[in-house]
Amino acid sequence: MTGFVTLLHKELLRFWKVGFQTVFAPILSSLLYLLIFSHALSEHAHAYAGVTYTVFLIPGLVIMAMLQNAFANSSSSLTQSKVSGNHVFMLLSPLSYQEIFTAYVLASVVRGLLVGLGIYVVTLGVFEVPLYSFPWVFVFAVMGTALLGALGIIAGIWAEKFEQLAALQNFIILPLTFLSGVFYTTRSLPPFWQELSHLNPFFYVIDGFRYGFFRTSDVSPYLSLGILAACFLGISWGTLHMLKSGYQIRQ
Repeated sequence: MTGFVTLLHKELLRFWKVGFQTVFAPILSSLLYLLIFSHALSEHAHAYAGVTYTVFLIPGLVIMAMLQNAFANSSSSLTQSKVSGNHVFMLLSPLSYQEIFTAYVLASVVRGLLVGLGIYVVTLGVFEVPLYSFPWVFVFAVMGTALLGALGIIAGIWAEKFEQLAALQNFIILPLTFLSGVFYTTRSLPPFWQELSHLNPFFYVIDGFRYGFFRTSDVSPYLSLGILAACFLGISWGTLHMLKSGYQIRQ
């Protein structure tokens, strides 16, 4: 396990050495979202009964930042290694593709959790955010960031330059997170758009995560957890297959 621990340690140091960019900057961005949207919509938008819009918004912003940063961590690391050419040292080491996958995903989970915890702690100083069930919050946080970490590995393997990676983030990851119920509850949408939202896997991450705070959700948290687990297993299988075949890495 020495190689796995070394790779994990390297990935943790990689984002922590530039913590102002990888951790504190996303926290600031989320707080700006909270300030702007709560000020503009607090008197017009409605969420769950007995929950103000500002408080409703906080868990959504927390998990959105976690997902985006988990994806950015693994995808940018792999792309940077490929562009600079130092990924060959990882390939020459006696590391299995399962160890490589696990190290990158765990590092993404850690970065996502640090960003989410930072946003939550800062908002606690101003707002009273209820916490119904920490286990539900933790499970969806870990599963969601692990899913995006695995997706990030796929993106890092596929992308040959940072422009391609930026296109994936801007045209796929960002729209999926924004349109998954971060700023609204899907119950407020017309039936067609509700059904369309339920095709977005990120919706189940955010809805289940929010259930841990308010004990209220648009769909059953057990359904959300089941769909999230199925998505993670499917993405993980595809990622492991790509790592094993050496697609875009060994070729």
